[in-house]
Amino acid sequence: MQIKESPQAYNHQGIDSKYAWFRLCISLLLMIIGGSGMYMAIIVLPELQQEFGVARADASMPYTLTMIGFGVGGVLMGRLADRYGIWLPIVLGGSCLGAGFLLGGGAASLWYFSLVQGLLVGMLGSSSSFAPLMADTSLWFLKRRGIAVGIVASGNYMAGAIWPPLVRHWVDLYGWRDTMMGVGIFCVMTMLPLALLLRRRAPGHAPVEAGMDARQATATASSTHSPEQSLGISARALLALLCIAGVSCCIAMAMPQVHIVAYCTDLGFGAVKGAQMLSAMLAAGVISRLIFGVISDRIGGLRTLLLGSVLQGLALLLFIPFQDLSSLFIVSALFGLFQGGIVPAYAIIIREYFPPQVAATRVGIVIMFTLGGMALGGWMSGWIFDVSGSYEAAFINGIAWNLVNLLIVLGLLYRQRKMKQRFVTANHAA
Repeated sequence: MQIKESPQAYNHQGIDSKYAWFRLCISLLLMIIGGSGMYMAIIVLPELQQEFGVARADASMPYTLTMIGFGVGGVLMGRLADRYGIWLPIVLGGSCLGAGFLLGGGAASLWYFSLVQGLLVGMLGSSSSFAPLMADTSLWFLKRRGIAVGIVASGNYMAGAIWPPLVRHWVDLYGWRDTMMGVGIFCVMTMLPLALLLRRRAPGHAPVEAGMDARQATATASSTHSPEQSLGISARALLALLCIAGVSCCIAMAMPQVHIVAYCTDLGFGAVKGAQMLSAMLAAGVISRLIFGVISDRIGGLRTLLLGSVLQGLALLLFIPFQDLSSLFIVSALFGLFQGGIVPAYAIIIREYFPPQVAATRVGIVIMFTLGGMALGGWMSGWIFDVSGSYEAAFINGIAWNLVNLLIVLGLLYRQRKMKQRFVTANHAA
């Protein structure tokens, strides 16, 4: 059994209204712009390795710290959004993202660059434009929640499709330092005005504003529609399992996304082809998130997560035998198409089993673990490459972690089925 909400209860607040779609468009733009922070360290990874004279794993550290900061920041920004509305995290995030790019462009050492990436770009910058925006969007939709969350979440992949080729072009013309500074100025000038358009509070926050804390809100909502009733486990246990699943799937996801540019360089295709491949991968991810959004409206978040996990494992397997340029472009696009719906599925699951008053915080916690998986997976793949001399073992490592995610989701669906059977049996007995 999942949390059910009445459309009539929220009609007067703008649920599924034209204003809700307007907010979605603004949120999509913010996610595209703010998403630049997630990809900058990947795009300039070859330049970082060459300029600072470090190993591949060390050059991957800025991205790793960015993802760790991004994850922790998602929880902090989620709490701010639950308490004050989404506009405040976006204002703070846009300011810190711009500052991080400006300071990073002037970094004299890799450790300083990594620190700026982790703290300003990740924790206090881009984190504001991902989990909090997905959670905020989920509060404004009921009938089309899945597709709405899928649309806004696709902004992250649109950023991945847009920024890599643009940044690579600018890096070739002006160098990576000037490029970072220019992107930083652009982020401040666009994100702050857009944030002011989202000052209206989302529906469903009245209990918190009246003084109810997150634990009380969860208990209230769980009294009639709880994970105990639908899955036979506590809300904390469900959250913990989703966090573990998020780490596992994103360790697997990180291998192609983080290292595809370096992988193409090693194969002799060059960084430009690698950036184009990353762009194709993430462009396909945009389509994937839209498709999976429609699917989640029909089959629910857990089954959508299962589908994405199976397809992601298949795509990772295809990377191993195909290493020519044309095949890699096709497999990269398939990877983006197969795995794009995984992360938004977690937001849908949270909204199905947790109350709206704590949505941004709970989504932020799960996304923190998914991004921790991306961070760990990015570093782990670089370390495996340094040890083995190739990426084949790194792909196998990703497949193994993907299997962990798959087993967790299958376990939750099995428990859901058993609880439904028990409920039907009890009704027949009555």
